[in-house]
Amino acid sequence: MAQPGRPPAASGHSSQNGAGEERYSNGPVENSLMYSSQMLDGQGFSSVVPGLYSHQIPTKVPLHPSSGQYNFGGSQNVSPLSNQGSGQTLNRPPVGPISMAPLQHASSVPQMLPPSQNSAAIPSSSNSFISGAHPPALSNWQYGQTPMNQPTGYQTNHFADVAGTVSTQPLSSSGSTNPATSYQYAVSPGGPPLQNSYMKPGSIPPPVNRPLASAFPPVRPPLGPPPAGGPPLVRPSATPIGPPNSSLPQPLLNSATNQEATKYQSPAPQNLKMGRNVGYSYPTLPPGYQNASSPGAPGMQSSPLQYPAGPQPFPQPSLGTNHITGSMGGLSLQPEGLRSINLLQERNILPTTSLQAPVPNLHEEIQKLNCNPELFRCTLTNIPQTQALLNKAKLPLGLLLHPFKDLSQLPVVTSSTIVRCRSCRTYINPFVSFLDQRRWKCNLCYRVNDVPEEFMYNPVTRVYGEPHKRPEVQNATIEFMAPSEYMLRPPQPPVYLFVFDVSHNAIETGYLNTVCKTLLDNLDLLPGNTRTKIGFITFDSTIHFYSLQEGLSQPQMLIVSDIEDVFIPMPENLLVNLNENKELIQDLLRTLPQMFTKSLETQSALGPALQAAFKLMSPTGGRISVFQTQLPSVGVGSLKSREEPNQKASAKDIHLTPSTDFYKKLALDCSGQQVAVDLFLLSGQYSDLASLGCISRYSAGSVYYYQSYHHQHNPVQVEKLQKELKRYLTRKIGFEAVMRIRCTKGLSIHTFHGNFFVRSTDLLSLPNVNPDAGYAVQMSVEESLTDMPVVSFQSALLYTSSKGERRIRVHTMCLPVVTTLSDVYLGADVQAITGLLANMAVDRSVSASLSDARDALVNAVIDSLSAYRSSVLSIQQPGLMAPYSLRLFPLHVLALLKQKAFQTGTNIRLDERIFTMCQVKNQPLIYLMLMTHPNLYRVDNLTDEGALNINDKTIPQPRILQLSVEKLSRDGAYLMDAGSVMFIWVGKNCGQNFISQVLGVPSHASIPQNMTHLPELETAESTRTIAFISWLREQRPFFPILYIIRDESPLKSSFLQNMIEDRTESALSYYEFLLHIQQQVNK
Repeated sequence: MAQPGRPPAASGHSSQNGAGEERYSNGPVENSLMYSSQMLDGQGFSSVVPGLYSHQIPTKVPLHPSSGQYNFGGSQNVSPLSNQGSGQTLNRPPVGPISMAPLQHASSVPQMLPPSQNSAAIPSSSNSFISGAHPPALSNWQYGQTPMNQPTGYQTNHFADVAGTVSTQPLSSSGSTNPATSYQYAVSPGGPPLQNSYMKPGSIPPPVNRPLASAFPPVRPPLGPPPAGGPPLVRPSATPIGPPNSSLPQPLLNSATNQEATKYQSPAPQNLKMGRNVGYSYPTLPPGYQNASSPGAPGMQSSPLQYPAGPQPFPQPSLGTNHITGSMGGLSLQPEGLRSINLLQERNILPTTSLQAPVPNLHEEIQKLNCNPELFRCTLTNIPQTQALLNKAKLPLGLLLHPFKDLSQLPVVTSSTIVRCRSCRTYINPFVSFLDQRRWKCNLCYRVNDVPEEFMYNPVTRVYGEPHKRPEVQNATIEFMAPSEYMLRPPQPPVYLFVFDVSHNAIETGYLNTVCKTLLDNLDLLPGNTRTKIGFITFDSTIHFYSLQEGLSQPQMLIVSDIEDVFIPMPENLLVNLNENKELIQDLLRTLPQMFTKSLETQSALGPALQAAFKLMSPTGGRISVFQTQLPSVGVGSLKSREEPNQKASAKDIHLTPSTDFYKKLALDCSGQQVAVDLFLLSGQYSDLASLGCISRYSAGSVYYYQSYHHQHNPVQVEKLQKELKRYLTRKIGFEAVMRIRCTKGLSIHTFHGNFFVRSTDLLSLPNVNPDAGYAVQMSVEESLTDMPVVSFQSALLYTSSKGERRIRVHTMCLPVVTTLSDVYLGADVQAITGLLANMAVDRSVSASLSDARDALVNAVIDSLSAYRSSVLSIQQPGLMAPYSLRLFPLHVLALLKQKAFQTGTNIRLDERIFTMCQVKNQPLIYLMLMTHPNLYRVDNLTDEGALNINDKTIPQPRILQLSVEKLSRDGAYLMDAGSVMFIWVGKNCGQNFISQVLGVPSHASIPQNMTHLPELETAESTRTIAFISWLREQRPFFPILYIIRDESPLKSSFLQNMIEDRTESALSYYEFLLHIQQQVNK
């Protein structure tokens, strides 16, 4: 979402690679710091209207009277196939207990509860996402996972140097066997007083959606000696912390399990003594989006290079653990965060502006360096110290990522040396500790590493001997240009293959005209370089290839009618260089739509066409874009209709699972050869998206669905396809990518959500990565986080850009550790929790049933509020009490239950439900929340008060209203933004001013029934309204259709279905839902 002070998104919908980067090289060289122009946020546009949910919510039934366990899934077992790809439950061998050196605590340190009080004491339900303190051994569905045997993953064409192999050594989630030691950040002399530490005492700052820490801040104050007269701030580094063996070299730690490349090895440090002066924090100005020139940047006079003679002292103030935990005790004094709310009495709890992510309770100097929550977000911004404490809170622990998001500015480091921990392979980041100029301590496994000589030079300040001021240590999000060690083969060229359904049904829809024209218009904007290749396949009951050989006067069609044994005719001429054969390609795109207009062939051989596409793409890898309009009917992968036209969605046997494993197996073959498949389904009839979608899900592709697409009968879908296809064709793309998520020792990742294949226990294979894809992971606390004031998470995405560069994009996030239940609730991020639960509910719907998933969603609310009531509230009060941080939790879960993925009692098309589930699994959180809980604005009285000014345009900022008809007035007009669709409802008595000045019609009665566009009128009211709607549209990668409706409109029911807080025939109102929750909580 655009923010004040941030450059706006462009009105177009394209974004190219390589723009908006700051590049840094090492060493005293000419032009070592280069800025290029800013890259505007990627624009573009999904499609869903959340709906209703049905039956009265069942009460909780204990699985066993005194089991204390939550079995989300009952006795259901997930088949082995479900252990590959998204929603995968993965387990590592447990790490044995590690002895810790005793650490002195001041008396003010909050003490842990005795074990008997820390175990889960909440009555359990038979259907919930969360496991108790002692989870059942075979349960697939629990927050604290238990060891399970995982089938061997499908492994083809490994990046040996990139992905690595699974180590046989037991590993923690960070891949290290180093013991955890306590460490702190220190503040610079002259900065905040000594008691400032990780945790900021007093109140949490108001939530602010910080811009990404991308522009390099000005140079920080020099480090001087400690203030005279005070206690010494630097402890002698000779005092080791941790077990005696913590300083011994560990040869087994260089396994490939947790590294993107194994060839890179730095020399083993000679002296690994760990001092107490571990951690640093240097004050900095808040980073912004502007291209602020840094010292040494072009246009500034640079100082001569300085090379200090010999090793220099590196004074670094340190804070004792008593200060850290003591200031954390201040958390309990924060009135707003811990204020209890009676949800049955507080009616207006919805914020009037967009809900921002909570700000972690870290020292402000640390928080300034933290990762932007739009890229990296945790469900709990206060991490529980133990699994028992997490179980007691009954909240899920997980991460939501948007790793390849379009960024307005991205620091790029062109150094030949990428500094990583020798043990767990973590990339150096703002949250490591510098013991001195020559040594740094990893913030994930606590190993002490040497600082390479090349890293001593700072390209920003052009000063030698300031490694802590390097861009890698100043930015939580950074991109590295990877050297040759990160490649197994030369970077692949961009290869795009388009596969078109040309059966009679497909030609009837008219989609081919739209797609070919859009492709023609954007051919020069396809991301790539001089090596870009392109090819085309069409199919009905046979497969048609197109030779685009240089020298031909026109494209040559080659027909393969043997679909049982597909072969590739003339493979060298089917994928051709785009620049060298552009005229032939343009000629083909102009003639394709007319070539099949008289075809009477109704069969569809999608499976054989995909097999042919795979064979054609295997040598290089790349992207296959498939356009399909019906159920595949001949050849391998043919499907039968499984949809009953009048079947109510509450029926237990709705078909959410694939009917064949053909598409999944083919997707895994594609993934092994670095090929991703994107599916565009344009169909007015059932096409079994549950089966077809597997081709994209497991190959890291995307699914687009245009229900009832027809160029004449449904013209708004034509515009939607045009806009979304333009974004799809021109957005940046990463090829042959892998992603790994690392976390501090003691935490462990066990389940992934999104479109990918899990190649090894924690390596996601992404043949293509795009800026519109989101991912989620579930986590557990494997070992107690004792003596750790903070933990860190790092995602590393290694990919090949469309320009043929191997790059690594790294995001790092730091969060505090807490020891009390109240602090866990204080840091709950209700939007992230809702997003993670939605992902888990999709998997539950597929593996068990829709009703099980719905029950588990409801129980997630009941369990967390029950735990809060029994364990945190000191005085039991009547009503339904919730902590302030979870005040929107019941509302968001109710919205999920009424969303198309999970609602019952209505005749939702099966493909539409499956597509919504695909969106839940693949959309970044910001879009998922909008799709789940739409925003409602009054727009007939827009003013410039509080408006944003972007590119000399004034963007009004009306208040967000509650989703209830009681907020509607007949004399107003209201805009509902439901993510992939928008409605403007015009009341009967709406002022004539809005009707004439914005809608351009004389009266309310003359508003057309099928109005989908606002006329551009020369009036202030029209300008404001169009500016606001355009601004909303530009912030998302899909194109929402706008419907203008009045009381008599047939679409009014769709508008009212999104009124989450109101009762419908088959769904409870928000107040009734709260009463149900209260009844269960008070049992």
